[in-house]
Amino acid sequence: MSAPTLGILGGSGLYDLAGLEDRREVAVDTPFGRPSDLLVTGRLHGVRMAFLPRHGRGHRLAPHELPFRANLHAMKQLGMDCVLGISAVGSLQEQLHPGHLVLPDQFLDRTRARTEESTFFGDGCVAHAHFADPVWEPLRQLALQAARAAGATVHDGGTYVCMEGPHFSTRAESNLYRSWGASVIGMTNLQEAKLAREAEIAYATVALVTDYDCWHETEADVDVAAVIAVLKQNVELARCVIAEAAKLVAAAAPISAAGCMQHAIITHKDAVSADARRRLQLLIGKYLG
Repeated sequence: MSAPTLGILGGSGLYDLAGLEDRREVAVDTPFGRPSDLLVTGRLHGVRMAFLPRHGRGHRLAPHELPFRANLHAMKQLGMDCVLGISAVGSLQEQLHPGHLVLPDQFLDRTRARTEESTFFGDGCVAHAHFADPVWEPLRQLALQAARAAGATVHDGGTYVCMEGPHFSTRAESNLYRSWGASVIGMTNLQEAKLAREAEIAYATVALVTDYDCWHETEADVDVAAVIAVLKQNVELARCVIAEAAKLVAAAAPISAAGCMQHAIITHKDAVSADARRRLQLLIGKYLG
């Protein structure tokens, strides 16, 4: 039986884990171009791991520049059945303090120019993935356990607003999202969740609260310096969560999203273009015959 797997999409430094064995840097090419950077692979607690800094080393890529399709396809190529997206977010609720973790179970899409990077489909093959529950719940529950085991203050559930960026919110926008009952706001994780579903990868977000966006009357408005300061303070916490997640993955029944696209493909297999077949072979080739 093959070893369990866990992919991590997050910031630089998260792949520098104590105990990571057989550490290698791997260059991956995909039908959708190159991912954000080299991936780091290794084994932790018997789990085969792959790490990718979504913005590239040195944070070179803005949210609207990220090669989301290549990043998730690379995880699929490396055989990752589960992927955790670890991400900095702003809090939209008083009780979600900077330094806390949130495990969202819903998303709101406020992006505008990312259609191409939000789906593997189109241009020769049409599919409509079921996405009512955008987070793979068994993996989210495992991540919740891992965060608690790591000693984090963690909130179970919530809605992540994914905004276009790279600017932070206006005060009117921030208050609008609060009025909707949203929990946190970020710029990256919705595209990852959509593509993971299409790639039949179980996906969940571990959201690290760094600030109160700009709605709070007594806290300072969000700025880059404040975000970086909180992130630096919590890198070790994120590492601990990943290590605990690896232990749980190793001990748990396999978590898999295999089969979730079986009935999502609308285009008749005889009408799928040759180029689309090439691009999508790894993802849905088994359904095209």
